[in-house]
Amino acid sequence: MSEAGQHTPEPAQLLLVEDNPGDVRLTREAFKQGRIDNDLHTVSDGSDALDFLRQRGEYEDAPRPDLVLLDLNLPRKDGEEVLAELKDDPELQSIPVIVLTSSRAEEDIARSYELHANAYLTKPVDPDEFIETVRAFEKFWFSVVRLPPEDDDQ
Repeated sequence: MSEAGQHTPEPAQLLLVEDNPGDVRLTREAFKQGRIDNDLHTVSDGSDALDFLRQRGEYEDAPRPDLVLLDLNLPRKDGEEVLAELKDDPELQSIPVIVLTSSRAEEDIARSYELHANAYLTKPVDPDEFIETVRAFEKFWFSVVRLPPEDDDQ
């Protein structure tokens, strides 16, 4: 352990793919309250998510996310399509993807894991529980889990 305040790691780069403004606001609030320094980037549909990940168009300067939070119910391209394309791309497939959705359907859960989602979380309806869920997964993914290094030269 380094001395308090001496080591400041780079902020975690998170991409939230979510079309519900209320859920975006709650997620931002949860990360603001959390202990992990992060840059939370948001896009509201699947097409923009893939442009962000591939640094295309208006997202050409976007950072490579350390983690993607992906809703399944999205306009233009749904979450399953985004997940399938991301995990099929050798340059992007090592980025962990957490499905964060309101769906409790068994087929959505099974399909997400078939498409190589790293975790599946159901959004609680209660705002306080939603914030607790985000904070719990933040602690797990950034304090316990070792994420893949950014440069995956193959």
